Amino acid sequence: MSWRKLGRIFDPAQYALPGGCSGFAQSPQALVCDGFVRVYFSSREREPDGMYVSHVVWADFDSSFSRVLQVAPEVALARGELGCFDEHGVFPFNPLRHEGRILAYTTGWSRRVSVSVETGIGLVESSDGGKTFTRVGNGPVLSASLHEPCLVGDGFVLVHEGVFHMWYIFGTGWKHYAPDAAPDRTYKIGHATSTNGVSWQKEEARRIVADRLGPDESQALPSVLRIGTRWHMVFCYRQSFDFRKNSARGYRLGHAWSDDLSTWVRDDHDLGIDVSAEGWDSEMMCYPHLFEYAGRPHLLYNGNAFGRDGFGLAVLE
Repeated sequence: MSWRKLGRIFDPAQYALPGGCSGFAQSPQALVCDGFVRVYFSSREREPDGMYVSHVVWADFDSSFSRVLQVAPEVALARGELGCFDEHGVFPFNPLRHEGRILAYTTGWSRRVSVSVETGIGLVESSDGGKTFTRVGNGPVLSASLHEPCLVGDGFVLVHEGVFHMWYIFGTGWKHYAPDAAPDRTYKIGHATSTNGVSWQKEEARRIVADRLGPDESQALPSVLRIGTRWHMVFCYRQSFDFRKNSARGYRLGHAWSDDLSTWVRDDHDLGIDVSAEGWDSEMMCYPHLFEYAGRPHLLYNGNAFGRDGFGLAVLE
């Protein structure tokens, strides 16, 4: 593949974001609309105790992605209820058009004691054209299970031949990599199917994509698009520890392909895009989202510092 980077198209520091959010525009995901493209992302509100809550925001772009038409005047989804799986925020947020409805699959965060967080995947729906969403229910549609014990999230959904397919991540566990360090998590990409988008059947603990960095590789945020006759998946991957400030161990983009949506062959080199020599995406590329617009595959992604400085776009040539 050969991608042409269009550069950073959204810097959250340049806009007044709703919900008390400032900085960060993580996990951009597109919903193609009539004459424009709406990109949903997660930004952060800092609470009085210094902790963050992630909120879903959107920005509308013109057809060239060179101009922001508007930014959401309010957050797209209210905060989760007390004690629920998404009490402490939603990140990421995957929109989907299906049979005249606008749905979205959320990753809800809740804080823990012995480890920092637990996650699950929820379902929401919009009745106002994708401006705001309400929960189908307060619980998750996909969460931890017998052989996927923690950290189910990052759901990406498409419907093919009447079947809902979800690629998501599941945690294999937490580990203390150093005696004086907080535990870090490892997660892999899995797959589930559904006939209605609500009740899901996991391929329990089957790892869809082979490791490149070994068993301590963490894989995140898969998205899938048919390009020509073959299905392509883009995701991000990193080492499970010493990745926050060590760019050599931080997120890069990975790639796999499939002819049947079941068996995937990893081929990162074929993706044909990497960090820049300098600038906002020179240390990290993460949280990618593949989508088709105007007949061409596009790729949204975050750069350095996990999306603190916004997101960029590349077009497949």
